[in-house]
Parts: sequence; structure tokens; C-alpha cells
Amino acid sequence: MRAVVQRVKEAKVLVDGKEVAKIGLGFLILLGISKDDNEQDVLYMSKRVANLRVFEDASGKMNLSLKDVGGDALVVSQFTLYGDVRWGNRPSFEESAPKSVAEKFFLRFCEVLSSELGKEIKKGVFGAMMDVHLVNYGPVTILIDSKRIF
Repeated sequence: MRAVVQRVKEAKVLVDGKEVAKIGLGFLILLGISKDDNEQDVLYMSKRVANLRVFEDASGKMNLSLKDVGGDALVVSQFTLYGDVRWGNRPSFEESAPKSVAEKFFLRFCEVLSSELGKEIKKGVFGAMMDVHLVNYGPVTILIDSKRIF
């Protein structure tokens, strides 16, 4: 499982020109699911995202988590995070999970993250063509890959 976590002042998702999700201060999380992911990846990623300390404390040091600041989370499915361009210019998505599997893990990640944060998680529309708007705060962008720890 891979995530691009962006600290944002605000973010929103539109599908067919209609707003489907919007948050204020928090994280926009682009989430990719691989064909090898399992429940352990979901649990690791949700805990890691909820506790990622990239918000400033009173001293201006990045020392506070999304939980600490009561921030929001907007999760967008992003199968292209597993695009492989090592052999040519057109990405191969062979490592991405099939849609039915990916959707199950996407929803499970949102469920576990919601539990970790104690609040509702906003979501893009799985599998839809989305317009994602954000105001990146910092900018702060962190890449997390669950397979780099096991």
C-alpha cells in the first residue's frame, strides 16, 4: 500500500463538476493498493497516517499529528501510484490491485483511519474520474509505503 500524504489548508474533490467531498485543515491522502496488500498493510498505513507528526507545535516545530490538531482527512484512490516506468514511457499498472480488491481495501483503510481519528473520513469516488483541488500547506508532502517496513 502506498500513500502520498499532503498537509493541506483545504481540499476538495469534484466528479462531473459536482463537489463530492471537502475538508479544511488536514491531510489529502492519495492511496494506492497493490495486488499483494492485506489487512496488515491497512492497519499499518492507517496508524502511520493518523500519527504522522507534521503540524507545528507552539515552538514552530513539526511535532503534532492529525489527531493532535483535530484535522480532517480526505482519501482519494490512486491506482497510478503503482505505475511502473522502468521499461519504457508508458506506465505498467501490473502491481496495482484489481478494482474489486482495491475498493475493499480502500474502504477498509477509510474505516480504520476514521476509528483512529475518532471522526468521519471524507472520500473521493472510487474508480471515478475526479478533479482534486488542494491548498498544500507548507508544502508538506510525505510518501509512505507499507512494504518498506515488513
